[in-house]
Amino acid sequence: MKKDVFAVEIIQDSLLAIGDEMFVALARSSMSPVIYEVLDYACGLTDAKGNLISQGNGVTSFIGMLSPMVQRVIEKFDNGKKLHEGDVIIINDPYVGGGSHLSDVGLVLPIFYNGEIIAYSANKAHWTEVGGMDPGSFTSNSNEIYQEGLQLPGVKLYHQGELNDAVYEIISTNVRLSELSIGDMFAQVAALKTGEKRIAELCQKFGAESVKLSIQKLLDKGEKIVEHELQHLPKGEFYAEDFIEGDPLKGGPYPIKVKVTISDEEFICDFRGSHPAVNVPMNCSQFGLMASVRVMFLALLGDIDVINEGVFKRLTIITDDNSIVSAKRPHPVSMNFEARIGAADLIWKALAPHLPERLSAGHLQSVCTFILTGKNPENDESFLIVEPSVGGWGAANDEDGQSGQYCMGDGETYNLPVEIAETKYGIQIDEYSLNCDGAGAGQFRGGLGVRRVYTVNHNGQKVSVNLGRHQFAPFGLNGGGEGSHNYLIIHKKDGTKIGPVGVLANYELQKGDRIELVTATGGGYGHPHERSTEAIERDLLNEYISVEVAKQQYGYHNA
Repeated sequence: MKKDVFAVEIIQDSLLAIGDEMFVALARSSMSPVIYEVLDYACGLTDAKGNLISQGNGVTSFIGMLSPMVQRVIEKFDNGKKLHEGDVIIINDPYVGGGSHLSDVGLVLPIFYNGEIIAYSANKAHWTEVGGMDPGSFTSNSNEIYQEGLQLPGVKLYHQGELNDAVYEIISTNVRLSELSIGDMFAQVAALKTGEKRIAELCQKFGAESVKLSIQKLLDKGEKIVEHELQHLPKGEFYAEDFIEGDPLKGGPYPIKVKVTISDEEFICDFRGSHPAVNVPMNCSQFGLMASVRVMFLALLGDIDVINEGVFKRLTIITDDNSIVSAKRPHPVSMNFEARIGAADLIWKALAPHLPERLSAGHLQSVCTFILTGKNPENDESFLIVEPSVGGWGAANDEDGQSGQYCMGDGETYNLPVEIAETKYGIQIDEYSLNCDGAGAGQFRGGLGVRRVYTVNHNGQKVSVNLGRHQFAPFGLNGGGEGSHNYLIIHKKDGTKIGPVGVLANYELQKGDRIELVTATGGGYGHPHERSTEAIERDLLNEYISVEVAKQQYGYHNA
């Protein structure tokens, strides 16, 4: 077998394809729009030691979260000795096993062949509900994790193929809209079994030893790719500082810093000196930080065709004990993505001036979480929308920034379509358009954000929002201007207004009120006076900029 390089390649390609097949299986069998429309989940395989070997497309923030989740399960169950064929373990604890926040629920299935664990099938998906103090289990005003939902520390949902009725009942009793969360849970199980079936088929066709050998070669390949790519990165120490914004009424913004050290052998990110953990849900655990740093690491490496545990062997992350980017229990982490994406953005900010061919100017950065809950006026049933928002990306050294895209933490996810939102929930969306105000000026212009306007059509609906970059705009590069901010305004029916704000928790609305959500534009690249006349006139024709902006910022005088 060692000489059969063709079989090794076939097995390796099959392992990568299995991750994609699991991904599709989960989407097709899920119950919640946040999964089957937005694709807020990830699926993958690890080896018998919990090392990631394959992962389907999905939320970039889940990259690398599957392996520590599986490793926690292996550790908890006596190095895997107390795991049996047909077991499925459920875990969402942010502090012990690759967790982000409680809403992201992971499932792990050991894959046996001839009585031996060959691999693990794993996935993590954002549930519509896991209980807690607020609908949707997203809260911007919790002060400890116990308010944020049901904690699942790694227990058997299935034991030897039999559903654990006690665990099932605990979950279904503690979550609102349980039919959605339970439906998604069973969809996750189906995806795990898809992976199990395909691994068994590989073992039957090529033999278990051949599969294990191919897995090891795949991991070795990942490490060798990174060894090569590190040679092309600038060497030395690079620094950046910024803020995790949070709620200014509760102590934000919170300073964070990074020192990035790059050599031919190692890539080190040192976040020591960042703000201590706080009693508002802007913290992330070390696992959340790790996932986002891995995203940036992959972005710096360029277009590599393998993503597995071997790729990350040369990456080291250093933090203070219990900082805002390495929080420990019981600090709240509901909005953890703001901390971990903010930390990853620091790496971006530190290295962008030195890698203009790989990194653009600053982008919207934030997930821009929007939550609307209440009664559907058409049938008086309760509804819950939990939705990330798109915005502007920064310009690069050779092109304008992308418009209306998710931040780096969302990755391969999608908007919830207006038609589905209005049909499924009975809400009214009056406008969904590009936000052209304040895009970072430059030789290459920052990307555009969006403006979304809702009219409230039932008394008692409530809105919550958490927007990063509502105080500090996306950065420009090489003389380019900053972008604009994220913000939300509530236009009351009586003519008054609330905002602009960046954080709002469970604000009660009345019929006729209007919600205006506006996302940031990206930073510009290069001096604005170097922008071509053709590009300026194209922007004027598309109404991306006004004549006044063209004259004042770009020095255009042909109008």
